[in-house]
Amino acid sequence: MPHRSIDQLVDTTDPGMAVVKEWISSASNKVELLAVDPAAGRRALLALQVTSRSPMGALALESGGMLIDDGWVRVLGGGHERLPRTLDTWNRLGDPPHRLPGAILVGDDVLGAFFALNGGGIPGPPGHVFYYAPDSLEWEEVAASYSDWIQGLLQGDLEQFYGDQRWNDWRDEVRQLPGDRAFSIYPPLFAEGPPIGERARRPVPLLELWGLHVGEVPKQLGR
Repeated sequence: MPHRSIDQLVDTTDPGMAVVKEWISSASNKVELLAVDPAAGRRALLALQVTSRSPMGALALESGGMLIDDGWVRVLGGGHERLPRTLDTWNRLGDPPHRLPGAILVGDDVLGAFFALNGGGIPGPPGHVFYYAPDSLEWEEVAASYSDWIQGLLQGDLEQFYGDQRWNDWRDEVRQLPGDRAFSIYPPLFAEGPPIGERARRPVPLLELWGLHVGEVPKQLGR
């Protein structure tokens, strides 16, 4: 497919951000839409090669990303000082090999878990969003499309989704956590142990948990 120019990707007649803002206005979960440097937004959109009519393209071009539920979930966009990872740089779109071949990492959470839009690299339907769960260390299908995923984050029951993986006063800890970090939990959630509130937690770079949860540990377990 020919590489499309930024002018071909920016949709000024039917921008997707209008739809995203409608979803935000009716959100039942707390959401913060971060600002973006225009040049960074255009760079992210150009690397993605999707139009800004799509919600993902709109968030790349016109936002630094979104912080959901006081920052428990981070939706990637064009980058912000509070969410310095961007859709293009985190996925290494301009510098192959891509971080997750055959998929686009679109978000993550404070547990060091990851959301990805499947392009065929994850076992399961292409176009669906999958969650790399920190307790199973496996990709689990969570939404039939990127749009469904965003709406689920804004309006869904996150307390039910995360269940016993939250602890008392988690909001206070999460509000202070930088957007490029997550909690290293010991014993880890994929191991037996006490309730999460009684496990040790410390902030570490998210990149460290990516290497551990997606790379090292599954290999050690023979997967």
